[in-house]
Amino acid sequence: MDRQLLDILVCPMCKGKLLFKKKAGELICPVDRIAFPVRDGIPVMLEDEARQLPADEEIAK
Repeated sequence: MDRQLLDILVCPMCKGKLLFKKKAGELICPVDRIAFPVRDGIPVMLEDEARQLPADEEIAK
């Protein structure tokens, strides 16, 4: 994920900063506890495509 792109992307729901989990290929919103997939290097920032993070899943910062 390009660092400049990551710096300008925000959560479409709360407009908060996102964290990139390279291993999982996801952009994480720690506020809303949702994960947006990154497919072929392209973030899919749609609520319908996001997964809700379980309460016990840790979000590394």
